[in-house]
Amino acid sequence: MSQSTESTNETNPFTKPGYIIAAALVVALIAATIVIFLVIPDGSEEGTPQPAPSSTSTAVATSTAAATGKSICGLPTSTDKALGSAPKTNWDLVGKMATPTDPEVHGPGRTDDDGFRSCFAQTPTGALYAAANLIAMGSSADRAVNIKLTDKMLLPGPGRDAAMEDSRSRPATEAPSATTVQFRGFIIKNYSPTSANVDLAFQTNKGLYGHAVLPLKWSDGDWKAEIADSGELINDIVQISDLSGFIPWSGA
Repeated sequence: MSQSTESTNETNPFTKPGYIIAAALVVALIAATIVIFLVIPDGSEEGTPQPAPSSTSTAVATSTAAATGKSICGLPTSTDKALGSAPKTNWDLVGKMATPTDPEVHGPGRTDDDGFRSCFAQTPTGALYAAANLIAMGSSADRAVNIKLTDKMLLPGPGRDAAMEDSRSRPATEAPSATTVQFRGFIIKNYSPTSANVDLAFQTNKGLYGHAVLPLKWSDGDWKAEIADSGELINDIVQISDLSGFIPWSGA
């Protein structure tokens, strides 16, 4: 048994001390999802959607996020606190991912010449669109894109500083993976005008399912992803057997 355990540990990324999803991978969440799908932890149970754990970000970052302000591109604000069904959605391809878009209502209200998408409505649907767009843009293996995402879509604070350092130290480009991922469902765990926890479900082209809860804060007129001070994801990506509990939502 000892030999079998050692063999498993050699191929299981969760057992390696170096396996920590770095801050830069917050904007490359797809890559991390693929790694977890391809190597299932030994003896682990498939996950079910769980409430988001509390954040470890600093009071400074939290204070910054709590400062409310109008949308940077004039998108609407809503007092709605729930999203119990899938919104009617238009989908664009961002890389190979079908990604939600509604520039006049939900966002992205701004799309730069390089394809960078920002400005999402201060509503439950706007938070959902922001989380999905962040993940889709993060599928890029281009360092310049990752640096821009880290700078513009992560909550200001020590975690983002660590992410910037990590992003700049990475190769300019990395080989793209043959595995693709598409959105399959969501749950808005909780929502207020200043914070949201968006649980997104994925499926790979190999048929495997997974989900991750992305905590967002409203800061400087847009939704930004919250990460721990150490530069790690607050919530792990978990493999699941099916989409039970999720609201179906997909464009591909």
